[in-house]
Amino acid sequence: MVQARLRILHAIHDFLPRHRAGSEIYASELCRELARRHHVSVLCSEYDPARQHGQVTWRAHDGLPVIEVVNNWVCASFADTYRPPVITEQIAHVLDAIQPDVIHVHNLLNLSFGLTAAARARGIPIVATLHDYTLVCPSGGQRIHRAERHVCHVIDTGRCARCFRESPFYAQMSFGTAAAVARAPSPVRRAALRVWRRLPRAAGLLGRAARRAAIVPVTGPDISLRLDAARQVFDDVNLFVAPSRSIAAEFERLGIDASKIRVSDYGFVPLLRGPRNGPRRPLRIGYVGTLVWHKGVHVLLDAIRELPAGSYELKIFGDPNIDPGYATALRARAAGLPVRLMGAFDREATAGVYAQIDVLVVPSLWLENSPLVIHEAFMAGIPIVGARIGGTADLVEHGVNGLLYTPGSSAELSVALRSLIDAPERLDDLARRLPRVKPLEQDAHEWETTYAEVLQRRWGDRQVT
Repeated sequence: MVQARLRILHAIHDFLPRHRAGSEIYASELCRELARRHHVSVLCSEYDPARQHGQVTWRAHDGLPVIEVVNNWVCASFADTYRPPVITEQIAHVLDAIQPDVIHVHNLLNLSFGLTAAARARGIPIVATLHDYTLVCPSGGQRIHRAERHVCHVIDTGRCARCFRESPFYAQMSFGTAAAVARAPSPVRRAALRVWRRLPRAAGLLGRAARRAAIVPVTGPDISLRLDAARQVFDDVNLFVAPSRSIAAEFERLGIDASKIRVSDYGFVPLLRGPRNGPRRPLRIGYVGTLVWHKGVHVLLDAIRELPAGSYELKIFGDPNIDPGYATALRARAAGLPVRLMGAFDREATAGVYAQIDVLVVPSLWLENSPLVIHEAFMAGIPIVGARIGGTADLVEHGVNGLLYTPGSSAELSVALRSLIDAPERLDDLARRLPRVKPLEQDAHEWETTYAEVLQRRWGDRQVT
C-alpha cells in the first residue's frame, strides 16, 4: 500500500463537464477518490476553433486541477492526428510543470502518442487503463467501419484508411488546417465547437467545406505507421489494466506482452436498488446509453416488433443530439410501437432510471469493453439481456444473471425477451444471482497498489514506504 502522498497525473482525451461518456465519468470518480490521499491532476484536450491550437488552460472541476490543451486538429499529415507536434510539445511542458510521480493514461486520442515517450524520457512510470481501441483504431476506437456496417475483428489497414476517410475525424482533420479555420465563418466555427466531439454525422455539416479547404491523403501504409507508433506506446507503458478478459485478450493479440496486462474491472460509486414488487406486466424493457449505430438500438426495435401486443413497453434513455440522424431513424422505426425515447438524464437521476425498468437490453454491435450500464443495472438489481460480444459476454452469464444472444440477431433477441414475458418469474431468479460490483473505494486502493508496484520497479523502495 502506498503511504507517501503521490503526484498523479491522469491523461484522458476529453473531460467533464462538457464530455460525459463512460470513461470520463469513471476517470472523474476515480480521481476524486484518489485525491483524498494524493495530489491528483487531469490532463485532457478540447476541440475549440475559437481558441488557438495548442493553447493550454488551467481550470478546476469538482476540486480537481484540470490542464486542458486545445487540439483543433491542425494537421499537415495523417501522423499529426496521433502525434501532433504542437500538442506533444505542450504536453512535455505540462509534465515539467506538474512533475508527476506516476502517469495514469486513460486515452491518448486528441492528445498525443508522444506523451508516453516524453514521460519515459523524464523517468516517469506509466500505467494505462484499456477503455477502448483508440490506440489501434483511428476512427474512434470502436473497431467498426460505419459506412460498411462492419465489425473489424481483424485489422485491415486498407479498410482502416477507407473508414477514416469516411469518418468525421477526417473532416475534422481537414477543417483543422489553419487556412480552413481562418476562412470559416463564425457560425461554422461555433457549430464545430458544439458538435465535432459529439456528432458522428458532423461530417455532414462541415465535411464538404473541409474537403474543399484542405485534403490530407490517408492510405494503408499511413495506418501501418500509426500501428507502429501504437506498438511503441505498448513498449513505453509499464503496466496496462484491462477491465475485461475480452479486451485483454484482444490487446495481447494486437501486440502487448501478456506479462504487462492485468485484468481488473472498474470500480463504481454504489447505486441504490429500487424496490421490486414482483413480476410486472407489461414487461418494462429498457435501453440506457449512447444513441449511435454501433450500440445496436435499431436491433432492439426490430426485436420488439415481434413481441405480442400489450405484453411490453420500451423506454430508451439517451441523448438524441449525439447523432440526430440516427435518433430520427429510431423514431421512424418505433412508429406504432409502445416505445418512448426518454432523452438524456443527469448522473444524479441514474437510480431513478433503473427503477423504471425490469430488464436492461445491451444490444451492442462492437467489441464493448466492460459496459458501465451493465454494472449500474447489477447494482440496481436489474437483469441483462445482452449481445454475446466483447466484455458483455464476460459480465453476463447466460441463464444465471441474464440472457445472451448472437450480436445483430433481432430474432434471437426477440426470443430472449419473449421468454421473460412468458415466464416473468425468471426475472426474479436472474436478479437473485446478480454479481457483486466492485466499490470505487476498493478500486482506488487497488490502483494505489499498482502505482506502488511500478514505482518500485522504476526507482526502488526509497520512493514508496
